[in-house]
Amino acid sequence: MAYPRVEATDKAKKVIDQLRQLHGELVFHMSGGCCDGSAPMCFAKDEFMVGDVDILVGVVHGCEFYMSQDLFEYSKYTHTTIDVTEGRGSSFSLEIPLGLRFIAVTRLFSDEELKDLEPVRYCGE
Repeated sequence: MAYPRVEATDKAKKVIDQLRQLHGELVFHMSGGCCDGSAPMCFAKDEFMVGDVDILVGVVHGCEFYMSQDLFEYSKYTHTTIDVTEGRGSSFSLEIPLGLRFIAVTRLFSDEELKDLEPVRYCGE
């Protein structure tokens, strides 16, 4: 059994479900850049263009989760849990109008997890 690189809390899953009802299929992206780039941003799948330097890190609650290659290289040994908190981020993420924002909580993978992680897909290949 491969260990996932990204998961979501129950609270975040409820918000994802709410956004999915409003916007259809969703996708997450973390760029590592400015404007909340270290926060997971949620977009309608048909309104987000995956770049050549993006990596598909996993699927979280039915949503593809992408990360920029630079951010992935920095964080490839960490597990990411998507959570949600009250407050307004400075991004275009879909949860912002709800007065909420997604956050990433990370931890290092255990030695056991590192032996069997879900594979990633480089989008530029």
